[in-house]
Amino acid sequence: MWRDYYEHFPRSRPRKAKGGIKAQSKRGSFGQTWWAKRWIAVLESFHIGSRLTRGRSYARQGQVLSIEVEKGRVTAAVQGSQPKPYAVTIGVKTLSKADWKKVAAALSGQALFAAKLLAGELPQEVEGVFKEVGLSLFPKTLRDLDTDCSCPDSSNPCKHIAAVYYLLGEEFDRDPFLILRLRGLSREELTELLGKGASAATAAAEPAREQAPPEPLPADPAGFWKAGDLPADLLGEVAVPPVAAALPRRLGSFPFWRGGERFLDALETVYKQAAQRGLDASLGEHGGVRDEG
Repeated sequence: MWRDYYEHFPRSRPRKAKGGIKAQSKRGSFGQTWWAKRWIAVLESFHIGSRLTRGRSYARQGQVLSIEVEKGRVTAAVQGSQPKPYAVTIGVKTLSKADWKKVAAALSGQALFAAKLLAGELPQEVEGVFKEVGLSLFPKTLRDLDTDCSCPDSSNPCKHIAAVYYLLGEEFDRDPFLILRLRGLSREELTELLGKGASAATAAAEPAREQAPPEPLPADPAGFWKAGDLPADLLGEVAVPPVAAALPRRLGSFPFWRGGERFLDALETVYKQAAQRGLDASLGEHGGVRDEG
């Protein structure tokens, strides 16, 4: 009843934020991967009405000024209608060390899952592994979350918290292991749990390899310091890479990117131009004209 009462008041207009974190999604739903959609589904299950719509608008307008993610805790600053940004805190219930050991043991028993996790991929079947040991990968109820905002809105979550939720959902697309950190375990710690003992087993399985004796150094000092002729194919085949910005694409988007253009899209243009100029330089061409001299 009180929520319906407050909905009749004129909506306040947020102050325009400078340098805020703008959502990459311009319309429609947030998140592309299954884990991002699951996180957004948790927010939308709270049934907070128009605050979800306004939270999406805040996320797309760049009203969120900063986001810091730690184990079990997210802190953010969101520019609202007041001069001072609102302080948002999202606490996520973490799993105990004993719980994580149970999860790691179950995952280690599934070679395919463990291999994907060690390769940086979060397969959807991981949720089932959590359920098998009586746990949940994502927060299940409101008791698993503790949200707070310094704004005067009595609703919790408010639109400022919702905006941070949506941006976190997009960040899950870039870094699927973010949900593990929020549940209390870093990617490095998970890798250590999964890989413990693997190095020893591999070393025991591999036979000892005999090392070839090193080639003796030339006795003649002149021969030692004399450089040989460079092979004709020293540089190999010189060509523009088939995929632009391959390494940045493998690393993923910049966390909580603030630019109007997608980070990887901007880098791709730069890489394409640099690759062509590098090719021209290696062939002795400048400005499209080959240097014959």
